[in-house]
Amino acid sequence: MEEKKKFISWPVLALMSFVTVIGFDDIIYNFANQGMGVITSWIILLLLYVIPYSLMVGQLGSVFNHEGGGLSSWVRGTSGDRLGYFTAWTYWAASIPYVVDTANAVVVGGGWLINGNDSMEDTMSNSMFALLTFVIFLAFIFLQQRFKKSLEVLSTLGGGAMFVLAVLFVIMTFTSLFMPNGHIETQPMTWRTLLPKFDLHYLTTIGLLIYAINGAELVAPFVTRMKKPNRDFPRAMVMLTVMTIFLTVFGSFSLGVFFDAHNLPNNLKMNGSYYAFQRLGEFYHLGNTLMYIFAVTQIIYMCALLAVLLDAMTRMLISDTGKQFLPKKLTKLNADGLPINGYILTTGLSAFILLLGVFLPDMNDIFNWLLNLNGIISPGVTCWIFYAFIRIRMDSQKFQSDYVFIKNDRMAIFVGWWCLIITVLATLFGILPQDAAYGSSLFWHQLILNIVGIVVLIGLGFVMPALAKREKHS
Repeated sequence: MEEKKKFISWPVLALMSFVTVIGFDDIIYNFANQGMGVITSWIILLLLYVIPYSLMVGQLGSVFNHEGGGLSSWVRGTSGDRLGYFTAWTYWAASIPYVVDTANAVVVGGGWLINGNDSMEDTMSNSMFALLTFVIFLAFIFLQQRFKKSLEVLSTLGGGAMFVLAVLFVIMTFTSLFMPNGHIETQPMTWRTLLPKFDLHYLTTIGLLIYAINGAELVAPFVTRMKKPNRDFPRAMVMLTVMTIFLTVFGSFSLGVFFDAHNLPNNLKMNGSYYAFQRLGEFYHLGNTLMYIFAVTQIIYMCALLAVLLDAMTRMLISDTGKQFLPKKLTKLNADGLPINGYILTTGLSAFILLLGVFLPDMNDIFNWLLNLNGIISPGVTCWIFYAFIRIRMDSQKFQSDYVFIKNDRMAIFVGWWCLIITVLATLFGILPQDAAYGSSLFWHQLILNIVGIVVLIGLGFVMPALAKREKHS
């Protein structure tokens, strides 16, 4: 009986995966980029990319179960310590814009909670926005250890509550269409409206789509805790895909009910979630009640997520990486076992990213640029997953596992290359700014910031081994 208690059922694993993969804000961001055409993009991406991506992650987690299934351990296990270190570094570097973006979201949520509208955007200067973001960032650097366990619980509860609110939004929106005053803002609403416009702008937005749905690697270690992985893990990933299709497709359509997809607000990425619940509340004569409920949920979830991320990303870098590639000062722990110098590096690079954004025209541009930077670096890191999968299938006799995605090695390698090429292209096109007119001064400004941000965050990964080597010989 005790053995059976250790197994994870496939529906539970699917629900665990779902919380890490998609959120209401992800739907807003991509709706802002592609309008109603994003519905088609979601369906194509989920069927031709997310399902194989999730199943590859399952096999990698099964092969390297003795190492916990971490991304850097997958690459280290296939290609050696140096590439394993660089994978860990890029994974950590990708987390920098993400935690800054999370802190930004806390500030935006606070503005809506205090003002009940988006007036903060017009009254707050760029420097004050950056300063408040940095203050929140610093506060959680100091507080996260004291409240870490409670914040992990809060992040789980917040993630669940966010999912419930997203489903509630979809249900209430569809119900509104059958009421006397119900109507669809996006007109005309035909099948052509649901087709994306395949142009250069579309190619620049694919990275943000991938950024929205990656994260399945976080549940990879659990594949070995399933009773029958070969049967149950694919079931869990199919269930995950069905739930994600429901939320993304119907969520995007619901946004088209309250927003004219042909004429979207310029600040939809930053304020869209609040606008959506505000308009839903107005339709049901609830005033700002739903918006306030969402704002409180968002702030709690983002604060908890920020604290957990700050600790996890720093510890992952210094503990899951060969110590020979990092200076000793960076890996040093204080009396409480905290990687203080690692925190200082994280804080310094976050301040650098914030400083880059201060010189953009307004607060909305800062938010959009930071989000787009995530849409470049995060898919870039996802490439390591497909690289590791291709390597284990090229030598399948050496890397055996309980769960195997596609028994034929050649076919499996082909699918691995398919996902890798798509992700590489999405990363490269994502470097081009999405929220600025091509060739405008803002376009070139954001393009330069993208390149500088990438060079500094990733480039430091090459510098650290050199510093470590110099340290040993000094």
